[in-house]
Amino acid sequence: MSAACRYPTERSRCGLSSNGKAVTDARSALDRAFREEAARLTASLVRLLGDFDLAEEMVSDAVLEALSNWPTHGVPERPGAWLLTTARRKAIDRLRRDARYREKLALLAALPETAIREPDDRLRLIFTCCHPALDPDAQVALTLRAVAGLTTSEIARAFLLPEPTLAKRLTRAKHKIAVAGIPYRSPEPEEMASRLHQVLRVIYLIFNEGYFATAGDQAVRFELAHDAAWLATLLTRWLPDEPEPLGLLALIMLHLARWSSRLDTTGNLVLLEDQDRSLWDRSRIEAAGRLIERAASMGRVGPYQIEAAIAAVHCESPCWSSTDWRQLLALYSLLLSVDPSPVVRLNRAIVIAQVQGPEEALLEVDALRDVLDRYHLFHATRAALLSRLGRTAEARESDAHALRLATNPAERALLEHRLTDA
Repeated sequence: MSAACRYPTERSRCGLSSNGKAVTDARSALDRAFREEAARLTASLVRLLGDFDLAEEMVSDAVLEALSNWPTHGVPERPGAWLLTTARRKAIDRLRRDARYREKLALLAALPETAIREPDDRLRLIFTCCHPALDPDAQVALTLRAVAGLTTSEIARAFLLPEPTLAKRLTRAKHKIAVAGIPYRSPEPEEMASRLHQVLRVIYLIFNEGYFATAGDQAVRFELAHDAAWLATLLTRWLPDEPEPLGLLALIMLHLARWSSRLDTTGNLVLLEDQDRSLWDRSRIEAAGRLIERAASMGRVGPYQIEAAIAAVHCESPCWSSTDWRQLLALYSLLLSVDPSPVVRLNRAIVIAQVQGPEEALLEVDALRDVLDRYHLFHATRAALLSRLGRTAEARESDAHALRLATNPAERALLEHRLTDA
């Protein structure tokens, strides 16, 4: 997983222009180490320092040193341990220059030279970011930045907000954590309920960013989706008597079960109705079904359990035409009763089109224009409905609007294809 610290891309800045294969090998090893280790290193340093910005800066400095050191001296046997040792050394140097951090210096000095990975560091960091003293949207934004390593631009797209607005929100959240002295620790049992909803939301947003990347040239980011599954699994072990973590894990597993059929061999998006269902991972689908049953046995239905049930209906249908749309509509109506968000209404409208026809669905979609006008899937859904109604020119206009808003390369390619064929 990538971390919130900056990953340098300017080769000249790091002297990467002249060492040929050694540079390439070092860069490749560092890409891998950064993706797999940097978030954990940042989380470890945040735990010790209690300072997000300083932790991110130290990991970034360690990455920069690796870029100049590894091409000459070779890639270390344990890149992650090397990065942690270097970040730790740099943090000690920094704190030695600042007398205000003497107590934290003692903590860092006590850290063993060899890397000790605390597997739930990132989960603990999520709970810290989701402290109730922070605004709920700031909690999610800060966690996506500090734990998942999403850029400010990526998070702004996820929130459908301008980037400067999101940047100010992040700055205020970090400042509030520092000023309020919010501790880096797991919440007490009595504090858990107030933070669990946001923690689940964050993990699901991380998964969604992996499922459909909002920036860059990759349509999907498997490492993010995999990390979200890992965090959800960890949460179910930590809170075995809570049904919603089980629901979220089931939902993620059902999406992962269809992963290999979502893109064709050339990277083009394959819609659910056209996917080769023989490629779906049946063992994952069955495991998710057991999680849904276990959650349901606890008798506390929540949105993630319902979403998992919706995904299960799709995964258990042998083909698109035999999908139980009426059951899906009932599940979406239930979901809307506990999560009355415009995106849920939009998804429910897609099912209405299958049950009641595209005209009824279009009425539902058009009622969402004020709140979803900046959301590309609103316009893409509207275009599909208009096309079914034979309103080709309007459908084309909506697809063009969706294309202007879409950032994922596979979604853009699909929209361009639809515009070409229209």
